[in-house]
Amino acid sequence: MIAARMALCVGLLACGTAAGAQSWTPGSEIAGQTVQVDTNGVVNNITFNPDGSAIITTPSGRAVPASWTASGSQLCLTAGGPAECFPYAQAFQAGQPVTLTSSCNATSRWLATNTNQPATQRPAGERG
Repeated sequence: MIAARMALCVGLLACGTAAGAQSWTPGSEIAGQTVQVDTNGVVNNITFNPDGSAIITTPSGRAVPASWTASGSQLCLTAGGPAECFPYAQAFQAGQPVTLTSSCNATSRWLATNTNQPATQRPAGERG
């Protein structure tokens, strides 16, 4: 009886962990969103389009076309020159500023005002 209870508890823990775990796809929370990036007091707004293109809007309102990628723990932006990459180990959270130092040694404060929610996986139904 104790062995059966122990097996049931272990089974429930395993199922709970699998159902509760959410995998993160880098970039998924900012695709289609705009993030404010403050570097030395200059605030640019970067819109990260889902297709990998981006628009950097300067304080004067000028729109600069760019592209972006998110992989290998790096978020990289390219706007007419070499890519500038930032460390990217976890998803941005809406309203939570993050300070990042780029591959060009520039320190910026990133603020996502909105983020996409992670996709949830529904547990498979029981067949019987």
